[in-house]
Amino acid sequence: MKFIVSSTKLSSHLQAISRVIASKSTLPILECFLLSLKGKVLTITTSDLETTLITSLEVEKSEGQGLVAISAKILLDSLRELPEQPLEFDINNDNLALSIKYETGIFNFIGQNGDEYPKLPELSKEANELKIDTDTLNSGITKSIFATADDELRPVMNGIYFDITTEGITMVATDAHKLVRVKTTAYKGSADAAFILAKKPATLLKNILPKESGEVSVQFDEKNTVITLSNYKMICRQVEGRYPNYNGVIPQNNPHKLIIDRLAFMNALKRVSIFSNQASNLIKLQLTENAIHITAQDIDFSVSAEENISCQYSGEPMSIGFKSTFLIDILNNINSGDVVLELADPSRAGLILPFENDENEDLLMLLMPMLLND
Repeated sequence: MKFIVSSTKLSSHLQAISRVIASKSTLPILECFLLSLKGKVLTITTSDLETTLITSLEVEKSEGQGLVAISAKILLDSLRELPEQPLEFDINNDNLALSIKYETGIFNFIGQNGDEYPKLPELSKEANELKIDTDTLNSGITKSIFATADDELRPVMNGIYFDITTEGITMVATDAHKLVRVKTTAYKGSADAAFILAKKPATLLKNILPKESGEVSVQFDEKNTVITLSNYKMICRQVEGRYPNYNGVIPQNNPHKLIIDRLAFMNALKRVSIFSNQASNLIKLQLTENAIHITAQDIDFSVSAEENISCQYSGEPMSIGFKSTFLIDILNNINSGDVVLELADPSRAGLILPFENDENEDLLMLLMPMLLND
């Protein structure tokens, strides 16, 4: 088979799907790109058995058709140094000898038999289907993925939970210390259903979705999820298990509410947290009328810091402790200029909400407090 393709276009697609390839694979062929040519459409596949990512692009000229696996490292490294120009691929389907001609030279190497590449899993006939806009899906994943866990004992926490109802879609992530819940009512399911998208495919989608537009098709059964975009298709194995009751941990009726400038609050936390204990990262928030007093100290090194920030608060004085790195992460993943803090008491989780939500979105972030010694 022969085809001509733009070096920049090909390299862009290869870079996007190469993140699937594991650094050490039990099957050597999984360290390759699988190239399939049919007509003028070149389809490229990568997989680590858990997650498969497929992209298609149109080539300029083509002759014949075929299937070949090419070392990802060789292909990526050789194309990385080339400026924009047409590349002429010539692959012998019999002995898999492969040449790539470019303006000033030629690469020659041997491919592998594409038929040895693992077959793709298929969804059952009872699979559910969901349509969602790329921007909505990207927003939900981007705002929640930082709250996922890396817990071998509780694998269900290592992904984003999609809770689909006839009223809307909710994306949830938690590591038992912090929780993010992103609700949208712009898209709904035809029936109640749910699945857990693992962290790796979610991260891949986070990188791909900003380049895409239009609607995304999400199909899923009890084992696998298939996500189809305009230029990419992802097939991934779901995280199996029962997701915890996330609504049950969200405190209701929080009497202490304050409004504060998000950036001013976040920057103050960054400054003060430098002086916190490096093991605990504990910072203390003292609420008084229209002000927050932020303090941190590390007794072992005799260092401390404190800062006052103005806010809108008219409740009773209160003190609460948080892990600064978690609180900064949460504030960093909210778009709103101002944020609302809702607190019940120093032992219950605090809610951090945007003062103004994005259109058709309801965002809630929760952070468990840390015990204060005083």
